[in-house]
Amino acid sequence: MNFVVIGGDAAGMSAASRAKRNNPDLNVTVLEKTMDVSYSACGMPYNIADPERKIEDLVVRQAHVFIEKQDINVLTGHCVESIDPIGGSVSGTSLDGKAFDVSYDKLLIATGGSPIIPDLEGFDLPGVMVLKSLDDGRKIKAYIKSNHVKKVVIIGMGYIALEMCEALRTRSIDVDMVKPRPAFLPWMEKELADVIKNEVETHQIKLYLGHTIEKIDFENKRLKVICSDLDLEADMVLAALGIKPNSELAAQAGLDLGAKNAIAVNKKLQTSNENIYAAGDCTDAYHVVTGEKTWIPLALRANRAGWAAADNICGKDAKLSGVAGTAVFKIFDLEVARTGLAVDEAKKFGFEPVKVTIKTRSRAHAHPGASVIHVQMVGDKKTGRLLGAQMVGKEGVAHRINAVAVALHNQMTVKDYSQTDLAYAPPFGPTWDPTLTAANQLLKKI
Repeated sequence: MNFVVIGGDAAGMSAASRAKRNNPDLNVTVLEKTMDVSYSACGMPYNIADPERKIEDLVVRQAHVFIEKQDINVLTGHCVESIDPIGGSVSGTSLDGKAFDVSYDKLLIATGGSPIIPDLEGFDLPGVMVLKSLDDGRKIKAYIKSNHVKKVVIIGMGYIALEMCEALRTRSIDVDMVKPRPAFLPWMEKELADVIKNEVETHQIKLYLGHTIEKIDFENKRLKVICSDLDLEADMVLAALGIKPNSELAAQAGLDLGAKNAIAVNKKLQTSNENIYAAGDCTDAYHVVTGEKTWIPLALRANRAGWAAADNICGKDAKLSGVAGTAVFKIFDLEVARTGLAVDEAKKFGFEPVKVTIKTRSRAHAHPGASVIHVQMVGDKKTGRLLGAQMVGKEGVAHRINAVAVALHNQMTVKDYSQTDLAYAPPFGPTWDPTLTAANQLLKKI
């Protein structure tokens, strides 16, 4: 059987490797349009922060290793341009201009996502960067070095934007951040978002909220981000306005699209064509709280979905329950985490959400070195079900959110969660874990 994979990063290479382990006799071909496969995209901001580190440090496994050790036919520089579901083949062009056509019995689309770039003048100028692929990181590091960058304007204030503002400040580069929407982190409880905003501003980063970007100019050897009521000059501009699923190939092949125009898949990662699977940032998923389809691009989901797709292709029965939207990021001295639904999201799905926001200590009261942890927890007044949580603090946040995520996957009530036997020792938390304190307070409203 010929198993063809389009895309050679997290989902694609996980699927290719898993399929070969399941069935060593399987013919596996991976078609990757860039020259890079199997790398840690999430590590790029931290790599960029260190001018001495090579971007290639983020490569988990080189293409030739897959070829030599696993007998996977990895073809880099091969851009797939069309899928023929009836004939069972994919075709495209390689970087050297040669056309190719590859037949398949089973196909996996793992085309990932791509940065959102506004259709505005100047976003194609030299020095206007995005950060998604390894080559994007490579270009940013090279541009900073060769142009002696001292000032950057970041358009956007999401995860990547915030991680990059820290990376740039680590290199003593001045940073301005600008976005069209007036709220700093609109998905986060304002009290928690204000803590993060203060942390960013403490590190001499200027935030410009609610400014519509009109274009980018190049004047007097500098870039200029021109807004409706503001101009910001820079040596480099980073467009960090989020990503979109790369689902165009699937749509052109007649496959169904789902949430946010991502490729629609079932719990076995099958598309609307039984011989074509999809995994990673290009696909939708079921949300474990709402039960509805959603699109939340996550690294763990991509790897897990690659495994599941490969298992199903090899005749096993693998189903994924879905995602809770669990995410964490670091911004200077703060850890920021979330899982499940915020209040506004819960209302959209017919819940009757109630919330509490607490402020407590990261360690026992008599233990030195304690800092503040902010926790918001959301529950459903009608059913008592736990719906989600958000946390901000200097320690004890990143892994603490996982307990709530597990509760969401098991559809626990707030009362159920309040009775869980969580670990305690003075260096790691108070007797009542901050999430238990939040749950106890939330019970008073349910």
